[in-house]
Amino acid sequence: EEINGELVDFAPDYIRPAQKCMFRIYRDTRFSPDKTPYKKHISAWFARQGLEKKSGGGFYFHLSGKELVIATGVYMPEREQLLAIRTYLLDHYGEYRKLAKAGNLRKLMGEFDGLRLLRPPKGFPKSHPAMDLIACRQWGVSTTLPAETAQQPSLRKEIVSRFRAATPLIEFLNRPLITRTAKPMDFSKFF
Repeated sequence: EEINGELVDFAPDYIRPAQKCMFRIYRDTRFSPDKTPYKKHISAWFARQGLEKKSGGGFYFHLSGKELVIATGVYMPEREQLLAIRTYLLDHYGEYRKLAKAGNLRKLMGEFDGLRLLRPPKGFPKSHPAMDLIACRQWGVSTTLPAETAQQPSLRKEIVSRFRAATPLIEFLNRPLITRTAKPMDFSKFF
């Protein structure tokens, strides 16, 4: 709730009810040799309104007994979203590079590996100057802080300052995913 209160100032489209931001505490053990039923961390994901819970760009943090991870970006996008972002990067890669190298963002967040493909994705020019970005399967930035950070009064500030610094990058990544033609709301059903 406190982070939602802070998002009002710089990312109002990412405010969601706290219970919708929190991930469940249960693990999916179907395909894991470790069958412990609970996660060892708590986490929250602040997605942009209009994009599904794990889709598009957003803000994430998780806390465990070992670490506090703060991340922003697009993580494991759906196939259509992956194609939309890659296509958008063909013409706008310079803007992405500029946003990702912003001084405050680089100071607060680390590099993000992006799970790059070994070969260029099918249908994209192999010699494109942004092939390092287009070959990624996810985009963003993250940082890991000691778990003791959660016991400090500055916890909210630590999270929010990083979210604030990454907002331009997240808005860039969501641009090709947002529907440009929003339908006006029909209020007649309420009267």
